[in-house]
Amino acid sequence: MDTIPQRHEDDLGLHHLQVLDVLLAERSLTKAARVLNLTQPALSKTLARLRVYFGDPLFVRVALRMEPTPKALALAEPVRDILERTRALRSDHVAFDPALAERTFSFFIIDAGVAPMLPPLLNRLAHDAPRVHVQVVNCDAQHIDLWLESGLVDVAVGSFPNLIQGVRRQPLWRERYVAVTRRGHPRLGTTPDMASFIAEQHVLVTAAGTGHEHLSVERAVEAAVPRENIVCRVPMFTTAALIVRRCDAVVLVPMTLGKTLAADMDLQLVTPPLALPEIDIAMYWHDRVHRDSGNQWIRGVLRELFQHAVEPGPR
Repeated sequence: MDTIPQRHEDDLGLHHLQVLDVLLAERSLTKAARVLNLTQPALSKTLARLRVYFGDPLFVRVALRMEPTPKALALAEPVRDILERTRALRSDHVAFDPALAERTFSFFIIDAGVAPMLPPLLNRLAHDAPRVHVQVVNCDAQHIDLWLESGLVDVAVGSFPNLIQGVRRQPLWRERYVAVTRRGHPRLGTTPDMASFIAEQHVLVTAAGTGHEHLSVERAVEAAVPRENIVCRVPMFTTAALIVRRCDAVVLVPMTLGKTLAADMDLQLVTPPLALPEIDIAMYWHDRVHRDSGNQWIRGVLRELFQHAVEPGPR
């Protein structure tokens, strides 16, 4: 009787190919390890296995980057094709049943969206899809499209106007900004005038390098508030909120997050007397997963929970 051949020790698995694919995109062991949720020693071990298998260094260090060799560049397209065909097998031939599915969906969401969105999403999953999990990953603007294309990120949520090639977009809500201070701030009430507002100490959340449209709000604050009054810059909204809760500073945050922070951290909502742009928040996914039944399902959940769900607050 014929038997299935046993797998040889030196054969590669899909995991090895995914590591090579991510290394080609990131050109950094540190960044690739973060993307794949691996330790650097584990990633280095896999890279060593790939080097032996292909008989080539694959990557050489040039300054601070891992530059691919000609052999690695030649492997990029066939490796991506194999990974894509594997994903297609799952989406084309396996129906997604949320009640039974065991799957982890990866999202790219800046921290302003995590606090308002994750609790209702997790509550829905606990009820409808108890074996489905989520993870939120960090990546910079220049790689969001690559991560969506490769499947390392299933859906991105935010405002990324430069995502064009092969990326689909569905509007969710329009976001405006509010200021928050500690409750009982000695000088600012809920509707300060311009002079009082800009005279305060400001914590500024910076979006540099994220590709997020929050950068337009950041620039508006820098144009209105004297430089000496911007006493602190941080990369995360929640960090800024923790700071202003313990001192007499003020920070601008998206209204969606501001309402959550005000309720959970006993902060005061302040209507900023600045002309600030409003931001269209959308979800983004790649053409390659447009018909994936699991991706379709999770997008439907996000639409149901969050599309037009945020009502503008009083001006």
